Amino acid sequence: MAETQVAKGKPADYGQLIVKRRFRLTKAALPLQDKKILDFGCGNGAQTIEFVDEKCNITAIDINPHALAVFDAYIKNHEISNITTRKYDGSKLPFPDAHFDAVISYEVLEHVQDEHESLAEIYRVLKPKGEIVLSVPNKGWIFETHGARLPVLPWNRVPFFSWLPHAIHGRFAKARIYRKKDIRQVLERNKFSVRDTHYITAPMDVIKSPRIQRFLRRHIFKNDSTRSSILATALLVHARKIDY
Repeated sequence: MAETQVAKGKPADYGQLIVKRRFRLTKAALPLQDKKILDFGCGNGAQTIEFVDEKCNITAIDINPHALAVFDAYIKNHEISNITTRKYDGSKLPFPDAHFDAVISYEVLEHVQDEHESLAEIYRVLKPKGEIVLSVPNKGWIFETHGARLPVLPWNRVPFFSWLPHAIHGRFAKARIYRKKDIRQVLERNKFSVRDTHYITAPMDVIKSPRIQRFLRRHIFKNDSTRSSILATALLVHARKIDY
């Protein structure tokens, strides 16, 4: 995707089911206690705060000063001591080599200007055998969750657009999208060994009717992960830094 086409993402809201699902899947994959963790692209902190009670120390970074201000206010109001925020310029991470035990990053990689440069920086700040858990949009989901620059269909939830070949999708989409093999290849190219991949079941957070939302969550989109690509909005990947 051309650099000029990459659009900023919209953070999840506090308490949404998607942040709960990503947290539970991450906790099952990643040892958290006493770890020094980087949240790469924390946004308003809605996802980061899910880790408050896990006895880990998190440095949360983002390029959006408004989102960080919202997060800082939340941290202050709730007297949170194990999360600190830091402004990021979008290029070199402001940390020394081998500084973090793990990195978490949710719905961010699809928005960065260069996914390989970002992963190279993440690799640099991870300790030997450090781990990363990240999520990215799933190409198999029926709707385009990040929107597309189409003259007739300008809204975000464009049906079937995500299924188009990458060459066409990348020309009009506002963010990258991935299949399992795509994100695996990107990570392996950047010296990470993929340990596990999950389809994150669509949370139905966008459904406005509480009654319909409850029905869908109870009968179709029940579990945190699914084996069916068509039922998943995103992919969650757990990988480990390969040391040479």
